[in-house]
Amino acid sequence: TPGAHSAINMAAELSTSINIKEPRWDQSTFVGRAKHFFTVTDPRNILLTNDQLSHAHKIITDYRKGVVSPGLTEDELWRAKYVFDSAFHPDTGEKMILIGRMSAQVPMNMTITGCMMTFYKTTPAVLFWQWINQSFNAIVNYTNRSGDAPITVSQLGTAYVSATTGAVATALGLNALTKHISPLIGRFVPFAAVAAANCINIPLMRQRELQHGIPITDENDNRIGESTKAAQQAISQVVVSRILMASPGMAIPPFLMNHLEKKAFLKRFPWMSAPIQVSLVGFCLVFATPLCCALFPQKSSMSVSRLEPELQEKIRASHPGVERVYFNKGL
Repeated sequence: TPGAHSAINMAAELSTSINIKEPRWDQSTFVGRAKHFFTVTDPRNILLTNDQLSHAHKIITDYRKGVVSPGLTEDELWRAKYVFDSAFHPDTGEKMILIGRMSAQVPMNMTITGCMMTFYKTTPAVLFWQWINQSFNAIVNYTNRSGDAPITVSQLGTAYVSATTGAVATALGLNALTKHISPLIGRFVPFAAVAAANCINIPLMRQRELQHGIPITDENDNRIGESTKAAQQAISQVVVSRILMASPGMAIPPFLMNHLEKKAFLKRFPWMSAPIQVSLVGFCLVFATPLCCALFPQKSSMSVSRLEPELQEKIRASHPGVERVYFNKGL
């Protein structure tokens, strides 16, 4: 019958009311956030061709205008959204630098971390790899900056130089101390240096947010002000998750390598030590990166009573019913 026929056509046409601004999975649960970040940090996304990226770009831009590509399924729409998000900046819409994308985190970090941990004994190697690592961090932080507060070149430079200096100083200082303690502890020096650098790098990169505050909204996304207290919470959550993200890859392989290097195989083929170390780190990072991104909700919140006193008064006057405020914590 004609009626049944048109019903099938109706079903085939995808609804335009799917909210693709938000992640596909419920972000109030850890599992939902983990699924989201496993998709976002999927290293296979860096292998996508320009054609695949522009195809996803077209599907998403059309969909936002209410135009559905013929025969598009819901799964294809979500796939396009994640491909789109993996390569284009959410605020500026420009295509992001390849190595700054979240999908490049695992391959880049495993190579840099593996080398940092293989060549940690000599001063030139420490200087070189800590410098490479902080340069990579600066690119990632710049690529994933929040569009509301563009970062200036001088702020970028200051953060980069300070973090590099901090990391190198920590690594060299600890290396000098480890001459007197067990070789196993020496293998943890790169981790301490990376943790120290994260504590310097991220707050400096986002210093404008600490000075001027970040936008806070009520639960319906209405902007009700800027808060420096919210910025402090956002930045400390990011520092914690970045340090934890690095820890499995920098804490588990040292024990394994310490054990393996006493065995005949690595004594016979010492050059295998770096590739084995890099693979171990990579294996840890594939899981640690998305799981640590998922620790805190991307849309973070705090109660009004924890905001700056003058902002509390302003909110109580203008939005008396609001108990909690929400903000984007950044990555």
